[in-house]
Amino acid sequence: MSAALPKLAVRDLHVTYRGRDGKDVEAVRGVDFEIADKPGIGEIVVFLGPSGCGKSTILKAVAGLLPASRGEVLLDGKKVDGVGRDRGMVFQAYTSFGWLTVRQNVEYGLRLQGIPPERRREEAEKYIAAVGLADFADKHPKELSGGMKQRVAIARTLINKPKLVLMDEPFGALDPQTRWGMQGLLLDISAKEDNTILFVTHDVSEAVYLADTVFVMAPRPTHVLHRVDVPTFERRDLALKSSPAFRDCEKQLLDLLYAKA
Repeated sequence: MSAALPKLAVRDLHVTYRGRDGKDVEAVRGVDFEIADKPGIGEIVVFLGPSGCGKSTILKAVAGLLPASRGEVLLDGKKVDGVGRDRGMVFQAYTSFGWLTVRQNVEYGLRLQGIPPERRREEAEKYIAAVGLADFADKHPKELSGGMKQRVAIARTLINKPKLVLMDEPFGALDPQTRWGMQGLLLDISAKEDNTILFVTHDVSEAVYLADTVFVMAPRPTHVLHRVDVPTFERRDLALKSSPAFRDCEKQLLDLLYAKA
């Protein structure tokens, strides 16, 4: 019997794009990795590396927002060619439509698909409740905090049931308390929604807390330096972050990040 296809395979990915100054920027060079298909198991894969190294460029290539200069991205064995509903992306910047309510924002993708209003509302209310915004469904984005706006973006992404959820430092602009709450929300969503989540961060503690697998990335042009499988912690809560096992994993990643070439 042949081995099962990976959920995602990135092979010899190179990405060079034209910068604002008109010069070519080589952001990604020869990135190779696979993420196994694990039906019924929510999985979070983190790309950890210094700011500006090219982590976000990898996500945009997987999303189909940036073309590969060389190599390929395969989702369930099929080559990615442009954007598609099988991938959903949550950016660091808040991307809600200001003239729509929370419910209307979350329903937006279903409306584009022609889903009937009754079903749209039923689905939207389920995901709005899942991200803790049931009492704010009729509010507009200007009435929400930063953390609430990101909850809207997450719900709007999940309602389309993508095979991959791509998250580009989505909690980077949040205060520590809100960020902690959003990390817990993401873990809950991963377990309940059976999503494969690709998450970009330069925060080592966040990587250890969220990830099942961490890819440690090189400075630009980025490539994979190391793959680290994070221990399966019995519980992921605030006390975990001060535990010896958590600190050991943090130290391992820091040593890999800052090891001299």
